[in-house]
Amino acid sequence: MTETDYFIGIKGSGMSSLALILHDLGHQVLGSDITQYTFTQKGLEAAGIETLPFDPANLKAGYTVILGNSFTDEHPEVVRAKELGLPIYRYHEYLGKLIGDYTSIGVAGAHGKTSTTGLLAHTLGGIAKTSYLIGDGSGKGIPDSKFFVFEADEYRRHFLAYHPDYIIMTNIDFDHPDYYTGIEDVYDAFETEAKQVKKAIFAWGDDQWLRRLDVDVPVYYYGLKDSDDFIARNVQRGPAGSEFDAYHKDELIGHFKVALYGEHAVLNSLAVVAVAYTEHLSAT
Repeated sequence: MTETDYFIGIKGSGMSSLALILHDLGHQVLGSDITQYTFTQKGLEAAGIETLPFDPANLKAGYTVILGNSFTDEHPEVVRAKELGLPIYRYHEYLGKLIGDYTSIGVAGAHGKTSTTGLLAHTLGGIAKTSYLIGDGSGKGIPDSKFFVFEADEYRRHFLAYHPDYIIMTNIDFDHPDYYTGIEDVYDAFETEAKQVKKAIFAWGDDQWLRRLDVDVPVYYYGLKDSDDFIARNVQRGPAGSEFDAYHKDELIGHFKVALYGEHAVLNSLAVVAVAYTEHLSAT
């Protein structure tokens, strides 16, 4: 029997990505949201996913409800879902349950999450079946995927719903002052999430906070310095983008070219190389 997943707030960037993934995996998907046009509608409409105006009458027996994080339990559709006894998951809770079926790689950080997640999904997808959820409203579910790549958002500690195999941490910065009390509070959230990672962490070596991580799994630092575990050397920039030699300590992994500019693009690419190397994937 086909599962029916109902999204309250389906036009949210993460919600629409998750809706697309479940649709690809064979679930019946529909949801509700505001009637104003949003950029995420394009993907939903292309997939034939129905989007309804908010209305408690939308809810039916047999639905699994996935609730956007900006909606409270007092929302009329949530109230109706509870009256019907439907299973209800917050977005991050459902995603945390879903990734357990794959070799999962999260990407966390105050900056660079979306670009790094997209690059990782593209790279791994060229090697093995890879499902991905990117916070720009794009998502793809591929049956029998080996990998699941996703953004792990630290807002309100939502990423603590995730226990990934690997995580890339691009940096720690004081963000979301409406929730976090300061940089130490942000660090506490990142370290708590790091303690839930199953296999290894890839962290930017120049971040003083990431250098403090105290966890049981290996932490591999990536950067441009000899003190890092994964190092980009001989960095060159030209009209076509950037290229560099990637090393694991003193071992040359390979020479890589990316159609991206700036040091951050090299670092994000190096993090992706580090994940692929650790999973024993070919560098060619």
